[in-house]
Amino acid sequence: MQCPRRWRFRYIDRLQDPPGEDALAGSFAHRVLELLMQREPSQRTVAQARVIARSEWPETEAAEDYQALRHDEEQSRRFRWKAWTAVEGLWHLEDPAKVEVQATEQGVEAELAGVPFRGIVDRIETEVDGIVVTDYKSGKAPPYRYRRSRLDQVLLYAAAVEASTGEMPVRARLLYLGQRTIGMDVNHEEIDAVTEKLAGTWSEIRTACSEDEFEPRTGPLCGWCPYVSMCPQGAAEVAAAAERKAAEEARLVALAS
Repeated sequence: MQCPRRWRFRYIDRLQDPPGEDALAGSFAHRVLELLMQREPSQRTVAQARVIARSEWPETEAAEDYQALRHDEEQSRRFRWKAWTAVEGLWHLEDPAKVEVQATEQGVEAELAGVPFRGIVDRIETEVDGIVVTDYKSGKAPPYRYRRSRLDQVLLYAAAVEASTGEMPVRARLLYLGQRTIGMDVNHEEIDAVTEKLAGTWSEIRTACSEDEFEPRTGPLCGWCPYVSMCPQGAAEVAAAAERKAAEEARLVALAS
């Protein structure tokens, strides 16, 4: 949905798209929280989370994706602090000891509106009125106007849970660690809307594949695309953005003179 050409480079051409530092720090935080929430409620403490983080760090540090960052000692320290801040942020949102965990890192697979769908749910929990689908986010929480669109992912998870188990979750939510929780009640109207959107995207993918046409959608995100050097339109967008920035800086210097 962001850019068909980037999708092609990543999923058809299978070009390398190594995760950046933020994504790796988020993955590490997810792993620590996964293991923490598998423990007995009384053991879901900050102290136990530190123990888990220390035991998991050597594997992360040795991984190829992390090694590709080429961190020195100070950069490694900042990375670990960033990941730990995300982990500790869970306690700003809830008391993990009070969560009745049904499953963590639960794989779900279903056909939704004719689309083959699979995903991994960070957490499924049981509350008084039913089950809740929860996903952790270590990135910045969205402004209010973008809140609803960010919930599409967990609504699709909820739809897949219902399709595979017969039980519709009562709520779906995102925990933006250390910031806030956004969520909504789940109902068939919301599920129908999000699966219809999924079907539309699937149709666009099938058409693009059959016609071998993957037009780029240029914009500010081109500057962070790992494939921008292979995309003339994206490269032009980045160059134009740099020119605009340079012109604005020159204007400000002239005003200050």
